[in-house]
Amino acid sequence: MPNTLDRQTRIYISGHRGLVGSTLVERLRAAGFENLLTATRAEVDLRDQGAVDAWFADARPQMVVHVAGTVGGIQANATRPADFMYDNLMIHATVLRAAWRQGVEKLLYLGSSCIYPRDCPQPMREEYLLTGPLETTNEAYALAKITGLKSCEYYRGQYGCHFISAMPTNLYGPRDNFDLAGSHVLPALIRKFHEARLAGQTEVSVWGTGAPKREFMHVDDLAAACLFLLENYDRCETINVGTGQDVTIGELADLVRKIVHPEAQLVFDTSKPDGTPRKLLDVSRIHALGWKHTIELHEGIESTYRWFLEHVDQVRV
Repeated sequence: MPNTLDRQTRIYISGHRGLVGSTLVERLRAAGFENLLTATRAEVDLRDQGAVDAWFADARPQMVVHVAGTVGGIQANATRPADFMYDNLMIHATVLRAAWRQGVEKLLYLGSSCIYPRDCPQPMREEYLLTGPLETTNEAYALAKITGLKSCEYYRGQYGCHFISAMPTNLYGPRDNFDLAGSHVLPALIRKFHEARLAGQTEVSVWGTGAPKREFMHVDDLAAACLFLLENYDRCETINVGTGQDVTIGELADLVRKIVHPEAQLVFDTSKPDGTPRKLLDVSRIHALGWKHTIELHEGIESTYRWFLEHVDQVRV
């Protein structure tokens, strides 16, 4: 039987307004947790160690799920590498330091599958981290995330902190970023096909050749996995969280087309970069613990598009 956390536990969720953080807040509330702690950037700048220390001392979290970070797709990573490096290095350094100083009982740090080597053997096992060069289009972000993950190991080794880390695959779902200049591929495709349908356009451009393969997981599944790991995992080694299934970008685009704008045709813009050839996580470790995703890709895209239609006037587009 899985362990069960005390529902009165004071849990801080950093980045609670983002895709993952907001979903996690919903999931924990639905599970009966009554003392969830959040803070906006106006309340505490996570790049400021003094401000973070003061907030932790006042809020006294017992557990932390560290989600906050500066994120984006290929274009955002390629055009703003200095920002991605600085923001993410500082955010991870300050929160982990404050968690140690405050004596937090457990911290879950979320990495990203993009931190694996560009030409990593597939599927990607946890031990493949740092065995080869990174993908150049998101190198700055990946380096910062690796630093956070390794910091969890170092705090555990030096101070005995119960800091754990997990590496989610590509995520999507309600409250995603649908801004074409900074979003990831799946929400960008949803918006592109939606706008093409409204405009009566019969062609939709997709970046690259369509050949790269990617794994996608609904954010609700990640939120469930976070709670599972808080209750059932306490090891130094990072752990992958994904579906163990992937599709080509071309197949993904065609799936979105069928759901959003079936009359459209795909046009691949091969002048744009493909990025990493393939990113598929080996999820045997978390499966062996007893967790598995429940939302399949077609179902997840349909529900995400329904949410988009209901909130199209409020989403970031």
